[in-house]
Amino acid sequence: MAHTMGSFDPVTGQLKDRAVISVSGQEARSFLQGLITNDIGKLAPDAPLYAALLTPQGKVLFDFLLSESKGMVLVDCATTSAQTLLKRLILYRLRAKVELALRQDIGIVWNDANGWNDPRLPELGTRRIAEANDSNVSGEYLSRRLELGVPEGADLGSDKMFALDAGLEELHGVSFDKGCYVGQELTARMKHRGTARKRLLPISTLGGADLPPPGSEVRSGNVALGEITSAYGASGFASVRLDRWQEAAGAAAHADEQGLRIIRPAWLTSAAHT
Repeated sequence: MAHTMGSFDPVTGQLKDRAVISVSGQEARSFLQGLITNDIGKLAPDAPLYAALLTPQGKVLFDFLLSESKGMVLVDCATTSAQTLLKRLILYRLRAKVELALRQDIGIVWNDANGWNDPRLPELGTRRIAEANDSNVSGEYLSRRLELGVPEGADLGSDKMFALDAGLEELHGVSFDKGCYVGQELTARMKHRGTARKRLLPISTLGGADLPPPGSEVRSGNVALGEITSAYGASGFASVRLDRWQEAAGAAAHADEQGLRIIRPAWLTSAAHT
């Protein structure tokens, strides 16, 4: 699962499955600081952030990347959930001096030489926010994500998975010293107690056939390991119980009688959490 940038084709273009929400106004940063998992104080024009918005119970509602441009914070999020995320941010805004807008005039350009390195993994390529155009390299980007085993968006679901189970710590999406944010208490408790028992892991079929649909149970013999959360042809992600996977000791996994390979990606290296 380990790759270098040289092992990927340098395809450049817009990610049509990503949208941009602008957050502006004199209280934009303090507004976001009280909501998201990462420390907005570390955001700078040359220093983007990965973060998430959680439920009060610590489960991921949305994950996204943040960048700064002309005093605004720009939220790079999944197109399919952009309107819902915008509505949630508006709900939290109350009387804060913040302006929120879903931007149709700009988009996410991937692998551009002038872009910034993805804060999750450098192997995910560069990104920058630019004027929207007609190119579309979403498929190439998805292929790279799947090869690297990096989940995002629909892979995590909504209000289904705890932030640490989803790998947000290893992907640099959580700050443990920034202070309070929505879902912070339970996230901190899981971190300090080491109670993350599940992981969102990449999977693929053994024979190259399409994965069963999301929600299908993943088993090893008679032992339930978890369930598929997303499927893209023969590859996808599954929420896996680590203790049960360890007990299976390499025994074959399957879902709906389809043989599966469960993969531990190279970036998931912290023994304390795996």
